[in-house]
Amino acid sequence: MKIGEHREALQLRVRVLSRITGIALGVLALAFWFVQVVQGSHYRELAENNRLRRLPVEAPRGTIVDRHGRVLVENLPAYNLLLDRSRGDDLAASLDFAAQVLARPRDELEQLLVRYRGVPLFQPVLLAENLSFTEVARFRVAELEHPEFDVEAAHRRLYRLGPHAAHLLGYLGEARPEELAHQGTGLAPGDWVGRRGIERAFDQRLRGVDGERIVVVDSRGQPIAEHGRQFGQPGEQLRLTLDGDLQQQAERLLAGQVGAIVALDPRDGAIRALVSSPAYDPNLFARRLGAEQWRELVENPRHPLQNRALQSAFPPGSVFKMIVAVAALAEGIATPQRTVWCPGSAEHYGRRFHCWKRGGHGRVDLEGALERSCDVWFYEIGRDLGIERIAAWARRFGLGAASGIDLEGERSGLVPDEAWSRRVRNHPWYPGETISVAIGQGALLATPLQVAVAIAAVANGGRLVTPHLLEGDGKPPRPIDVSPAALAPVRSGLWRVVNAGGTAAAVRLPGIEIAGKTGTSQVVSHEAWQDTSNLPWEQRNHAWFASYAPAAAPELVIVVFVEHGGQGSRVAAPIAKDLHALWFRVDTGSPAAS
Repeated sequence: MKIGEHREALQLRVRVLSRITGIALGVLALAFWFVQVVQGSHYRELAENNRLRRLPVEAPRGTIVDRHGRVLVENLPAYNLLLDRSRGDDLAASLDFAAQVLARPRDELEQLLVRYRGVPLFQPVLLAENLSFTEVARFRVAELEHPEFDVEAAHRRLYRLGPHAAHLLGYLGEARPEELAHQGTGLAPGDWVGRRGIERAFDQRLRGVDGERIVVVDSRGQPIAEHGRQFGQPGEQLRLTLDGDLQQQAERLLAGQVGAIVALDPRDGAIRALVSSPAYDPNLFARRLGAEQWRELVENPRHPLQNRALQSAFPPGSVFKMIVAVAALAEGIATPQRTVWCPGSAEHYGRRFHCWKRGGHGRVDLEGALERSCDVWFYEIGRDLGIERIAAWARRFGLGAASGIDLEGERSGLVPDEAWSRRVRNHPWYPGETISVAIGQGALLATPLQVAVAIAAVANGGRLVTPHLLEGDGKPPRPIDVSPAALAPVRSGLWRVVNAGGTAAAVRLPGIEIAGKTGTSQVVSHEAWQDTSNLPWEQRNHAWFASYAPAAAPELVIVVFVEHGGQGSRVAAPIAKDLHALWFRVDTGSPAAS
């Protein structure tokens, strides 16, 4: 009896165990079927990806050429150092070796790796670029000992003009973490993007689309063969409105000075030259700039990274008189025949204001006041106009607002009025301040680019142009609602400044008539006739000259600004003369104009 009971219990256990085993085998078979059949393609793809590596191939960045097709920025072959963290056994030793070969601080290389946190280990890290031939040889020789390093052929940006046109063209820099995190940029760690100038403004068009190289790797991740290659799309070539010859000549003429030059076509706003001095060499940024080099740039008291053509605003001085003259005629405050007696000074609102010419100009009308830059005539006209009408007309001519140029970082300048004074200074506008603004002094501020736009509107018959740097990318000029009757006497006065013995008579060129206006804006308070050339540099006057030619049918506007340069007629005007001579092919016999 007991034996039977034991047999039945044993058989029951066997049956239960058999069923459990059968169910387990069924589940296992089902799992194998699901993995191999249902998810087969997925796991085949994973296996293939484990065998293959997709490595990016940098697309050549687009070149930049001037209006004549001459190359300004191009790409040269270069060598970059890549680090594959998945192939190194000792990352610390790898960094020590790289720091020794590259002669760079190890901490600096470690900081680069921080940017690649969260990036798969097998994705190469760009550790250094533009390796020298000696550095390439060192890493090639050490391939067996340091297989984690790879030297890759790449492209290096070359700025053919060096410091010339640096502020206009800009430079490249490695993408920052915040740029990588931004959706839609398509950037990856190690990518280079435009930092300033044209490089930044048109970065997307210049960058192109990267390709990729597919390589077969072994179990240790070592590449053993190339499986395929997908070609990228090179960046777009950009043709600028810039004239390379005029740009370089302007750079040379301003060398050693602090200031800016703007040359543009008054008919459509096409920029022909845009200079800021001092400048920097953008080729320095083709390789990661060291901390010491960067410190030298940012701590330089002359601020070479600042684009003075559109980022520095100063009182325009007597150049502003052309706008006051237009306003006076348009508002009916003055006629071309209105005269003022200039004894060398005039009293307004209980204060005496001096003319720049100590002995005065005698009796002058509108054209004579522009020709000889008589302050007293404009003191009286400014008083009659008032600050509100002066401000309104200044804004019509583009002052107090960004011009809309393609480049970033443009300042708006300042056109003061009653509302501004109460909002910013918390007190009303004082009438005596209007007298100073009428001759381009006081709180009034303008950039060289804004002055160029303003005189272009005088030259082209009252249309405000939008400066642009890309061929075929200009916008139609905007009418500023000023009558020809208000512009004609002013244009005649600007013609006399150069061609009838005015303040810029030395600018006169044979065969081409230039019209323009000199300007000297004070930095510190002093008598109007005082020579500031003996003062410390930072206390000297600023020099302006705004011009266009030919006077009858203008094709070119040139504005020269020299910071703390002294008198506009002595410093800024001769530079403009040489540039007009170059553009219109006038032989002056001067080496600078040849």
